[in-house]
Amino acid sequence: MSDKNGSPQAKPDVAALREEIAETRADLGDTVRALAAKTDVKARAKEQVQQTGRKVKSQVAETTGKVRDNAQSATDAVREAAQSATGKVRDSGAMDVAHEAGDQVRRHPFPVGAVIAGAVALAGIILIIRRRRR
Repeated sequence: MSDKNGSPQAKPDVAALREEIAETRADLGDTVRALAAKTDVKARAKEQVQQTGRKVKSQVAETTGKVRDNAQSATDAVREAAQSATGKVRDSGAMDVAHEAGDQVRRHPFPVGAVIAGAVALAGIILIIRRRRR
């Protein structure tokens, strides 16, 4: 080509053209890689699965921490309520009455045996009466 054909500017330098070509090739390579990554469904699905897995693990860790905190709070509340109830039972004297009744049964076991024997005899009588009615 001659200077008369084309633009009125001087012809660009060969080195500048080669540098521009190299930049264009690099840009084109980046574009091709980006398009290839978008069309690689398997790799994109795999990345999505990994991302979801990380998100789930993070939520599990957070929820586990909350559950532990709530469980500790509930345990403390139950402990406090049990101690309060134990104190109230001791203050009311119900434990003393229960211990006294147990001691009395140990000292005088005959009435308990008599009550059991009476209950067995009553059950036997009821069974005999039922059989006769049939």
